[in-house]
Amino acid sequence: MTFDTVIIGGGPAAASAALTLRARNKTVCIVTGEIADIPLSRSHKIANYPGLPEVSGRELLETMETQALAAGAELLRGRATAVMSLGGTFGVAVGSDFCEGRTVIFCTGVNTGKTFPGEKELLGRGVSYCVTCDGMLYRGKRACVVGFTSDAEAEAELLRSMGCQVQLFTEKKADYVLEGTDKVTGLRVDGVLYPCEGVFILRSAAAPDSLLSGLAMDGVHIAVDRDMAASVPGTFAAGDCVGRPYQVAKAVGDGNVAAVSAARYLEEKKA
Repeated sequence: MTFDTVIIGGGPAAASAALTLRARNKTVCIVTGEIADIPLSRSHKIANYPGLPEVSGRELLETMETQALAAGAELLRGRATAVMSLGGTFGVAVGSDFCEGRTVIFCTGVNTGKTFPGEKELLGRGVSYCVTCDGMLYRGKRACVVGFTSDAEAEAELLRSMGCQVQLFTEKKADYVLEGTDKVTGLRVDGVLYPCEGVFILRSAAAPDSLLSGLAMDGVHIAVDRDMAASVPGTFAAGDCVGRPYQVAKAVGDGNVAAVSAARYLEEKKA
C-alpha cells in the first residue's frame, strides 16, 4: 500500500501531523521506534503544556499515539534507515520492512550528538545503522555495536545469533573513532582499539540528511520554510528537528502546519 504520507518519528509533532492528516481523510503511516527511546518519555513532569498540567512525558506520548491510531493512522514500529525518492513517491526502509508514501514528514527529533570520526567516510563499507538489514554480511566475523537505544542489547544478541563475534558499547560519553581506509578495520573507544569488520551504530534520532540525499540542513536542523516544507519537493518537517525551542507546544504546532502543507501538496498534485 502507498500511503498519502509517511511520518518518520513518534513524538508530539508526529501525532499532531497524523491527526491533522486523518481529519483531511489522508492515509498515514507513522514510523517510530519504542516510546522509551523518545527523549520526552524520560520527563517525569511537563508543567507548561496547556490543558495537561503535570502530565509525565511517557503518559503524554502514550495518549498521543493511542489517539493517532484511533483516528486511523497506521503504525510501523522500527527505525527508518533510508528514504528514497522513487519518482512521484518515497520509499522508506525500516529494518527489513518497507513502506511507501506520496509525501514524507520528518519528525525525527534533534540529533545533538556529532557523528563519529570516520563514520560518514566508511558508511556502507563496514558502518551500518541496521542490524536486520546488514547483520548477515558479518556472519563469522567480528562486529561492534555502539548502541544508545533501549533495544541495543537485543540487537547485539541478534548479531550473535547470526554467527557474529560481538562487542557492545553503550557509554554515550566515550570517544568513538572508526578505523579503516577503504573499509572498517576497527573501532577505537577511549583510545583502545577493538579490531572488527563491521560497526553498527544505533541512535534514537538519526541525522535526517543521512536518511534522504539532498535534504538541506541548517546546522543540526532541517531547513524549512514557513509552511514546514523541506528542500526536497514532497517532504516536510516538524518539531525539534527544525529548530528551537524544544517544547511540546511548539512541536504540536509545527506538526499541524506540516500536515496542512502536505495535504495541500497532495491536492495540488492530484489536480
